[in-house]
Amino acid sequence: MSITVEEKERLIKEFATKDGDTGSPEVQVAILTSRIKTLTEHFKTHKKDNHGRRGLLKMVAQRRKLLDYTKTKDEARYQDLIKRLGIRR
Repeated sequence: MSITVEEKERLIKEFATKDGDTGSPEVQVAILTSRIKTLTEHFKTHKKDNHGRRGLLKMVAQRRKLLDYTKTKDEARYQDLIKRLGIRR
């Protein structure tokens, strides 16, 4: 249900703001988005997995907080991030 190490490294390289960046909001949102997409596919076959669904909702809430933070700090970064990730908002 989680993402692979290679996928995570690819996301870090793609969304990092500078070399060695793993904690910026952009990287965190990209990783959360990937995990959310993976879990969403999981729930299409495992409809009764309510424990996993709770984790998904927590991830969505965390991503929302990070996006709100990015929006308050820099609107242009926020717009660029949601466009690159394909998040509708």
